[in-house]
Amino acid sequence: MKKTILLKSSLVLLLVSLIIGCSLGNSELFKETDAFVESLFTTYESYGALGGAKYAKTTNDGLYTVMPIGRLINVKIQKVVDDEVYEKLRKSLERHYKNDKRVNQVYINQGGTIMIDCRN
Repeated sequence: MKKTILLKSSLVLLLVSLIIGCSLGNSELFKETDAFVESLFTTYESYGALGGAKYAKTTNDGLYTVMPIGRLINVKIQKVVDDEVYEKLRKSLERHYKNDKRVNQVYINQGGTIMIDCRN
């Protein structure tokens, strides 16, 4: 009986840790993308077709680079990953911006990276 309770408690603790860990894993990325989304509605009309590179930000862990292009925000994973990883990240960003009227769409572009569409 005690083993069952201990096992169930351990399982619940593990699941909660995984959920919190996964949501914190993208918090810096979300902070960077949020800043670009906000700037497109407060500071910049557009970053220009070529001018966004000088504004690019890489997360502290070096895993993601975020770069504005016009009124789009490009998110690139800085290591070799399969399409599943990009799809999971796309879904995560889509959930993050689900109720944000400034974001029209989150999609994977033909080059394989993720775009956050803030076009009017």
